[in-house]
Amino acid sequence: MLPAIEWRDGAVVMIDQRKLPSSEVWVTCTTAREVARAITSMVIRGAPAIGVAAAMGIALGARRSAATGTRQLAAEFQKACDLMAGTRPTAVNLFWAIERMKRTFAAAALAGASAGEIRAALEREALAIHDEDVEHCREIGRVGASFVPDGARILTHCNAGALATAGYGSALGVIRAAVEAGKRVSVVADETRPFLQGARLTAWELVRDGIDTTIITDSMAAAMMQQRQVDLVIVGADRIAANGDFANKIGTYGLAVLARAHGIPFYSAAPVSTIDLGTPDGSGIPIEERPAREVTHVGPVRLTPAGAAIRNPAFDITPHALVAAIFTERGACEPPFEQSLRRAVAGR
Repeated sequence: MLPAIEWRDGAVVMIDQRKLPSSEVWVTCTTAREVARAITSMVIRGAPAIGVAAAMGIALGARRSAATGTRQLAAEFQKACDLMAGTRPTAVNLFWAIERMKRTFAAAALAGASAGEIRAALEREALAIHDEDVEHCREIGRVGASFVPDGARILTHCNAGALATAGYGSALGVIRAAVEAGKRVSVVADETRPFLQGARLTAWELVRDGIDTTIITDSMAAAMMQQRQVDLVIVGADRIAANGDFANKIGTYGLAVLARAHGIPFYSAAPVSTIDLGTPDGSGIPIEERPAREVTHVGPVRLTPAGAAIRNPAFDITPHALVAAIFTERGACEPPFEQSLRRAVAGR
């Protein structure tokens, strides 16, 4: 299992996903601000991984704080929470993790814990969030693998693998679990422009695991489906609304439309922490606009003419009507999603 992020000797250590696949560089963050910067700059990315990083960043901020009293520590703790909340607005796991850390702080303070005891409780909670994510992704994999036929050719978009989680993957976790169950599968990985998470990250993970992988440009997906070279589509999710609409990397919606047109099952895979019952439908999901340079440049090389306007929304919304099922650690949620997602959140 590839560890995308770890708590190591009082620091947060993560692989720099911007450097892959050409080099494996590990970044060590020693302050909450460094963790926030790593999230914003996409050193680490993927909704579950962002949640883990935020929790660890908050714990790190408390650990590094010079506060000796609970009240002073509470003020600095809130600043760390606000810092993390301002990094990536679409990924609901980020806010879920922040709220969980807030509950931990409040419970410890209410019990009369000292500042040192609160720090220890926050570290334990951050580590629990990490470990639970690994187990949840393994269970998502087991749930989703039962929907994958032997010999399946699976199209995926962006990276919903070990790098996007604490270490096993959601959409790629389904693929890994299918392989572990003895099924023969092959993967078609969209490049996922403009940041190329599919070509750089998903393909790197799968090749590393010895799984048959073919990289295609995003514009090739329709022809591949038309030629019956794709059997199903599995993607991740950054936020799932109460009705089953979900946000994922830009280009996901187009794939869902193509899959429906060609009679191909379209699935999403995500932990329950990605479900946002407070957002009725996809229209309420905020869409992050990324820097124009991600479109205009590849590394130091400019690809576009100066003066052209640039759009770079990081996500789009896939309507629930195009989704066959959403795989979670608590089972496969199928239509009607208003009921199945609510049951999953409730643990039923």
